[in-house]
Amino acid sequence: MSTLDFNQMLLSNAEFLRPFAITLTRDSETAKDLFQETMFRALANREKYNVGTNIKAWLYTIMRNIFINNYRRKAKQNTVFDNSANDFLLDFNQVATANNAIGNINMKEVNEAIYNLPEIFKNPFLLYFDGFKYQEIADMLDEPIGTIKSRIHFARKLLKAHVERF
Repeated sequence: MSTLDFNQMLLSNAEFLRPFAITLTRDSETAKDLFQETMFRALANREKYNVGTNIKAWLYTIMRNIFINNYRRKAKQNTVFDNSANDFLLDFNQVATANNAIGNINMKEVNEAIYNLPEIFKNPFLLYFDGFKYQEIADMLDEPIGTIKSRIHFARKLLKAHVERF
């Protein structure tokens, strides 16, 4: 099917979508947007249309899927703009304020676990944690690079085992 034939068929069958869009959105402006998005998607995906299939059903499906996706996106976002001087975002789903005390306690425990590591693992791990590369650590500690890699690996395993208990 040529592009011209598809466009003519699309335009001749598009008017039935307007009442369906109003039924879905219950708002004429939002319905216009939904109709426009549906027509855009139909044109953009014309190669996916199989000749001989019901174009009305195909367009209904496109419109319904766009509406559902937009609805889910809005339900997930659920934010409102506060037009005060600082333009804050208010989140309706937030029922409590953030409490940094638990995060600070957990970080304190992780730091304690790091400093309770055996010296053989702690030194290479702290250097790696500070951003040094394996070769630089190996040169600083005068050890082979494979030894440094394995010590950092074992330090991670010990820390993981300690942190998983919490």
